[in-house]
Amino acid sequence: MEPISLSPHTVDALVARLGRWSAGRGPLYLLLAARLRRLIDEGALPPGAALPPDRRLAAALAVGRTTVVAAYDTLRQEGRLVRRQGSGTRVAQAALAPERPRVTETSNPLFLHLLESPDDVILLSCAAPSQPPPELAEAYNSLVLPDADLGYHPAGLGALRAAVAARYEARGVPTGPERILVTTGAQQGLSLLTRLLLAPGDGVLVEAPTYPGALDLFREAAAVPLPVAVGPDGVDVAEAVRVMERHRPALAYVVPRFQNPTGTVLPPLAARRLVEAANALGVPLVDDEVLADLAFDADATTAPTPTGVAAAAIPSAGVPCAAYGEVISVGSLSKVVWGGLRIGWVRGPAPLIARLARLKALHDLGSDLPSQLVALRLLDDFAPVLAARTAAVRAGHDHLRAELARRLPSWSCAPTTGGQTLWVRLPHGDGVSFAQLALRHGVAVLPGATADALGGSLRHLRLHFLAPPEVLTEAVRRLAAAWAEYAPGPDPERASLHAIVV
Repeated sequence: MEPISLSPHTVDALVARLGRWSAGRGPLYLLLAARLRRLIDEGALPPGAALPPDRRLAAALAVGRTTVVAAYDTLRQEGRLVRRQGSGTRVAQAALAPERPRVTETSNPLFLHLLESPDDVILLSCAAPSQPPPELAEAYNSLVLPDADLGYHPAGLGALRAAVAARYEARGVPTGPERILVTTGAQQGLSLLTRLLLAPGDGVLVEAPTYPGALDLFREAAAVPLPVAVGPDGVDVAEAVRVMERHRPALAYVVPRFQNPTGTVLPPLAARRLVEAANALGVPLVDDEVLADLAFDADATTAPTPTGVAAAAIPSAGVPCAAYGEVISVGSLSKVVWGGLRIGWVRGPAPLIARLARLKALHDLGSDLPSQLVALRLLDDFAPVLAARTAAVRAGHDHLRAELARRLPSWSCAPTTGGQTLWVRLPHGDGVSFAQLALRHGVAVLPGATADALGGSLRHLRLHFLAPPEVLTEAVRRLAAAWAEYAPGPDPERASLHAIVV
């Protein structure tokens, strides 16, 4: 297990790795001690590592100081911790289990919640459809596997590559199958691009806040984030251009449509300026289109594309950034269909796609072939699937906002026009410590600091609205109960880059 980078002044990395430590039976101090014991024994907290001071960790976990003191004392009595006046609390030198190979792994709460054992916690942290559509089961039931086919297609099944390429063609973006790589979800697409284009120390332009899963990948590559703030109309393009001119990053990553997590949409003229600037400066621009189809308003998907094709006639939404110049696009079926259908894609120049295919072959020799055949079947008649999903997410958006207004009127969150998350601002306190209290009330939420490489968004939470109405209602009831108990300490300091797990 990769050691956690800690100092006495940064606790967010430890809090993230603790996960749902308070879920279970028994006193909180024993539950906290049990999770810390596991991190020590697995090597995530190595010998000599300094743990946060009692008060700092207590504030971040939204517990009393006595809970942390009792947990530390329990581990001290076991010989796992050493506590000395003036030097703080450290992992004992003999506490580490037998040495094991170091591996790189996520410490992102968005993913760690998925690794926990099933319990009564409502996951508003990881946003994906909770129920596959009936068309998916029908496609699997009618599946016919090919004859005389090894099943290995590192670049993707040819027919599926052609079907995805046709989606771009219909939006006025010339694309042949040779410009499409089929991936095991969009996350693999981003991972392959990161491995191919980034080296340790390279700069990467990111939005602040942005998708935490991308920040995880850039952190793994030891890249240097160059964050640009997101406003009501998406990323600050003028600042993004200045950053590209000044630093010439090896990569720029943006979510221009229904931005994750804020839900903002970058206006077409701003998108054009961003693409043209990146092309002129030679900066590869990655457009994350995973949420682009999830527009609530039908009018948002019927505007003419540059070639006059009506987007309403095809399974897509609006004009993609690729219409304005050379862009690397990443898409997926996981948000419209189901997260369990691990089919995504990368669209880019044919030479880049060929290199990505060779890199992908090292890892899995190609994505699951039955899933690709099912995806091909779904794309053949995608409009009903998309219409049902967008209707469901719009209803969830309206329901969650209504419940928040009814039970938590002091919280503020602007409505969105698409996507799957609300960006909520707390009137006081911070998202990290409140998220800990929310967990003890049975709701997992994503603190804003996890998504912000600027070290901001401390008072924000990201909540998704993809669960059934009754689940969203219960989630807000639990959040309101947690908020009634929440008593934050002093306003938190600006988070450090290490603290937010980038």
